[in-house]
Amino acid sequence: MRMATSLSVLVLGVGAIGHALVTGLDSGIGRVDPFKDMKNRPEAGNGTNILLVGTDGRDRITRDERHKYRLGGAPCRCTDTIMLVHISADRERASVVSLPRDSYAEIPPHTDATTGARHAAHPVKLNAAYAEGGPALTVRTVEHMTKVKIDHYLEVDFTSFMKTVDAVGGVRICTAKPMKDTYTGLDLAAGTHQLDGGRALQYVRSRHVDGAADLGRMQRQQRFVAALIQQATSSGALLNPVKFREVSTAVLNSVRADRGFGADQLLSLGKAMRDFSPSSSEFTSVPVGDVSHPVPGVGSTVKWDPAKSTRLFAALREDRPLMPDAPRRGTGTTSDAKVVVDVPPRGIRVQVYNGTAIAGLGARVDAGLRASGFATSGAPRNGERRDLRRTVVTYDPRWDRSAKSLAAALPGSELRPVRGQGPTLRVLAGTDFTKVTPVRAETPPKGKGVFDAVTGDEVVCP
Repeated sequence: MRMATSLSVLVLGVGAIGHALVTGLDSGIGRVDPFKDMKNRPEAGNGTNILLVGTDGRDRITRDERHKYRLGGAPCRCTDTIMLVHISADRERASVVSLPRDSYAEIPPHTDATTGARHAAHPVKLNAAYAEGGPALTVRTVEHMTKVKIDHYLEVDFTSFMKTVDAVGGVRICTAKPMKDTYTGLDLAAGTHQLDGGRALQYVRSRHVDGAADLGRMQRQQRFVAALIQQATSSGALLNPVKFREVSTAVLNSVRADRGFGADQLLSLGKAMRDFSPSSSEFTSVPVGDVSHPVPGVGSTVKWDPAKSTRLFAALREDRPLMPDAPRRGTGTTSDAKVVVDVPPRGIRVQVYNGTAIAGLGARVDAGLRASGFATSGAPRNGERRDLRRTVVTYDPRWDRSAKSLAAALPGSELRPVRGQGPTLRVLAGTDFTKVTPVRAETPPKGKGVFDAVTGDEVVCP
């Protein structure tokens, strides 16, 4: 679905181009009918709910691309990822909810799309719904699980994803530590990277860069969607008719949508959302109760937390924000952070010492670090030396990752390991100190609201 979300590029820019252009592009959309003969559907709520589905599609990738981006193996008739996007009724907010592809699901009675056999209701992993019954069964299954009525269905494959990323000029991604996945070929050093379509595909597909597996991959996909929105809105590409046609054509050549999603709907959403920014969006994943729920004949599945997930989808139906402070178009919690770090500052204990004869320097350093989120003692002390020119950070080697995060907030400081110092890091402030550079963890801390949601501006590169 990280691929299908690339359609947000199209949605964002349509209003600036005009109805004639959109009508022409509308003819390139492949059509499906996921709502045919559906009965007993949930009641419609306020706002618009779009089910975004990313399919495998490796059968449309060239042999060289399959080799380069580790897309070997036989293509599968399955969904790679699924996201539920809610556009608020006032068009001021977009809420994106990731649905784990291995979620435990109970598929309603249906006819198998491949064999034609009639099946009774049975348990599966969520991504198997597409294999058994295509878009229609996927929509029925998601509606059954969430009680949210789906208004529109959008489906994009690997090819469209890569072409779209290339059309907007690539997407900027930041990582505080190296990311490597031998399965996808992803190999990123710590720092900032401008990813083209192929490397972006590796980034959003990788599941083996840490121990979080698919749940960690969903967080990276959400970061990518926010970065894509940032790139599309900040580059000016969507206000340029020639560039816009290039971007939208790249998407629409392989996108599939329900018959009710056409030029008029694109134009309406585009006009409403053209002033969107990453801060206008909020992201979360379905609350999980059991990440390894065994099901006979199915295997290990992801079981949703019944109480929390029910509250989450009730919020979507009722058009309520997922964050305590609802993101608004063009507003939001814009971070002042300049550096992305590995370890969140809130978990790093710091004792500050004034290593100079400058009165109050220790208090300034302590206050600056505390304002950036570090757990300082609040009681700076005078150091043994009072003629220190360069600021020094001393640390026990066991806490070297924390030390690097602290040093990032004090540019130019010297890192000095001290065995046996313990978990509290020490800052010896020198005369070179000017100010603390705000830092931000690569993965925002949880705890914002009931659903642990984050705004897009909290996950894009500073």
